[in-house]
Amino acid sequence: MLRSLTTAAALAVCATGLAATPAIASTSEVFYGFAWADGADTLRITPMKATLVKGRGVPRYKLTSVAGAGERRLNYAGVDFRRTTAECGLKENEGVVKLDGKGLGTTRCRAGDLTFALGLGPVPVRVSLGTTKRIHELLATPSDAKTAYGTIKRHNDTTVVFAKDGRSVKLGYTALLFSRVTGKCGDAWLADHVNAGRDGLGTKGCTTPAFTKVVKGAEHPVLAKVDYNPRSGQLLQVWEVFGDA
Repeated sequence: MLRSLTTAAALAVCATGLAATPAIASTSEVFYGFAWADGADTLRITPMKATLVKGRGVPRYKLTSVAGAGERRLNYAGVDFRRTTAECGLKENEGVVKLDGKGLGTTRCRAGDLTFALGLGPVPVRVSLGTTKRIHELLATPSDAKTAYGTIKRHNDTTVVFAKDGRSVKLGYTALLFSRVTGKCGDAWLADHVNAGRDGLGTKGCTTPAFTKVVKGAEHPVLAKVDYNPRSGQLLQVWEVFGDA
């Protein structure tokens, strides 16, 4: 089931007693974007503009943000999932890419395989909702990461909210680099600064589970330097910051 402001508005109209016609009820909805795991058999995705790029190599989609597009949530239980890999359980394409003429994955897989893929990180997809719920994996064009200072606050065990200059964005992660100023990886945020460099940034390397635990224990947003991919919304690296650096 999708949850969005658009869906809420549609439900409000139905509540007035105006039933949708069969033609409208059977109309498929299609959108593209980067899918993130968001609970059991559930993903979150912000619809994006998709442009198929053909040239040297395999076809890829350039996914770009759409002004005003809101995050959607989709329960994908029972979905018809098509991967770009030769087999459903592969982590990478391994040199073999299975695509149709529209640049969409063709290997027939199941919902459990989508769960597996989401566990590896964001999945670029085409979502088709209609009589049959179908999700095609696709290949996205590369995009550059950005580095910025701001505050981070936990949203859940795989997502934080990053805020900068009055704006905030959700950033997801499955694996990241975490550099701390503290003596131990499990210490509370800014418990000490024995591993702070001259620039105030942490130098002690810690794991993704340590980051999840520490952010979960922080009561308020904490200052950090981050590397992230603004297109896919992936958090790549976090530095704990000591002082006014």
